[in-house]
Amino acid sequence: MVNRLFATGWVHAFEEDTAEGAVYRPRGSKLPLSRRPRERLELDADGSARIFVQGPDDRYVEQPASWRDEGGAVVVRAREGGAELRIVDRSPERLVVQVQRKG
Repeated sequence: MVNRLFATGWVHAFEEDTAEGAVYRPRGSKLPLSRRPRERLELDADGSARIFVQGPDDRYVEQPASWRDEGGAVVVRAREGGAELRIVDRSPERLVVQVQRKG
């Protein structure tokens, strides 16, 4: 399960969000078409990460980030301080992420 976390790009499936958090599915999952770009998340085993968010012209903008294990949750922090993503539940087919935006 841990290897899948790093070997997969994750895509925000906002239609599935719950009170627990935002739901991310593996890239390539069948998700409905959407007019707004879907945020993406990639993690590497070395502690680096990338968050891809919607830019001013709807193209993706990469935010370099890093992650660490904090009390059993994987916490991803954008280097520029834009967001903190706390992965509170994970399986090979789904991540549940609590997102805190800054700024």
